[in-house]
Amino acid sequence: MRHLTTARRRATAVVAAGLLLAGALIGLRPPAAAALDNGVARTPPMGWNSWNSFGCNINETLIRQTADAIVASGMRDAGYQYVVVDDCWFNPNRDSAGNLQGDPGRFPSGMRALGDYLHGKGLKFGLYQVPVDKTCAQYFGGYPGATGSQGHEAQDARQFAAWGVDFLKYDWCSPNGTIDQQVATFAKMRDALAATGRPIVYSINPNSIHAKTGPQRNWGDVANMWRTTEDITNAWDTGQTNGYPMGIQNIINVTVPLAGYARPGGFNDPDMMEVGRGGMTDTEMRSHFAMWAVLAAPLIAGNDVRNMNAATQGILTNRALIAINQDSLGLQATQVSFDGTRRVLAKRLADGDVAVALFNQGGASTTISTTAAAVGKSGTSFTLLDAWTNATTTTTGAISATVPAHGTVVYRVSGGGTGTPPPTTGGTLVSAASGRCLDVPQSNTTNGTQPVIWDCTGGANQRWTRNADGTVRSGQSGLCLDVNGAATANGTTVILWTCTGAANQRWTVR
Repeated sequence: MRHLTTARRRATAVVAAGLLLAGALIGLRPPAAAALDNGVARTPPMGWNSWNSFGCNINETLIRQTADAIVASGMRDAGYQYVVVDDCWFNPNRDSAGNLQGDPGRFPSGMRALGDYLHGKGLKFGLYQVPVDKTCAQYFGGYPGATGSQGHEAQDARQFAAWGVDFLKYDWCSPNGTIDQQVATFAKMRDALAATGRPIVYSINPNSIHAKTGPQRNWGDVANMWRTTEDITNAWDTGQTNGYPMGIQNIINVTVPLAGYARPGGFNDPDMMEVGRGGMTDTEMRSHFAMWAVLAAPLIAGNDVRNMNAATQGILTNRALIAINQDSLGLQATQVSFDGTRRVLAKRLADGDVAVALFNQGGASTTISTTAAAVGKSGTSFTLLDAWTNATTTTTGAISATVPAHGTVVYRVSGGGTGTPPPTTGGTLVSAASGRCLDVPQSNTTNGTQPVIWDCTGGANQRWTRNADGTVRSGQSGLCLDVNGAATANGTTVILWTCTGAANQRWTVR
């Protein structure tokens, strides 16, 4: 985060107000983008990727053994389909016609044969490539060649289709390029894949060693899934707000406010999972998986599935959480409440149930509570199914659990009817134009305080809750956003004021 003076921060208040009014609380629901309608990824893709555990140390024997283990462990039958071969699969040189080739030492049988093997196991074939000249390994690791798809988009797409590829991970591993240039470049491969006639899941990462563009744009018109942050690492919290690398909790903080982007065919991607790689406690790994599940994130395992223990296997194949993740509505859970430690998220499901996550981001056990009404249910009798234990309890409306440090309890709430839906989102309010957040700069948030646009840090002064009456309340002060003045012309200032519920404090999501 850049450190600027308070005076300069306050000077941005007018900009904040203009952006807020123009966007009608765009952080609550981002402007709609035309969806990529290629018929795939109607629910979040599930699979495995080689990079987290093996990096460049890959070959066809490893990939085939992994496929065998995915089948034998029950992961395939639980929904894991895509086996994605990441960086370093290629011959550093294209052939005389400019075609990509598999590395003959690592993949002597060829890429088509590998795809055939995976398909024969009831799995699907994924490959890594980049839209620039060099892959990440070539850019950073001294791996030979420059085999990116830049200038070869249509040719490479045809090659992928000929090999039977079902999933393309396309990684912008370059500090160059504006968002507009990224959009145009990613769209080239989108269109090239469509022209092949083969259904291929298109997964993009606009964030590698680049300005953090993911939270600044809804990429649903370009791809089926898009990374929301820099690379994940095998740790709970690295302290990175949106930098390299990022821990589980850091990624969740960035991804929660982006709920409005998710829908069938297009999902926020908080990166491949670290479950089973040993860098966290079992409680933290369960939270990792549970939060990816309720956030409608692609469930792409990154562990060595050939040697996973029973705890890891149990987490990755948890049927109750996978069912929540794979629900046909394709909704990402929205934030109901967050006090800086206790976070409540709710995900509406196709059968009328609601999945509720009680997430403890603190360092000590605590009780987290909400109600059926707060998560969008009506009535007086409900059943709670614990997604971890499969135990059921009944309630007249209270939803509560004692949650260990860094733990997550997930209930599937059934019964009753559909009441007022949970807020479209909560937490930070993010500008779709800039990726920056509404921030209350003063420590004494009195009436008349003006919010500003600032880097998203997830601090208490950037957390907001949309109330049932349409008012938007500051998580720090409890004050509401209020239009200052009866004549709400362009440039009208937004201020914080006591929550009265008046018309000038009510906001509609469009």
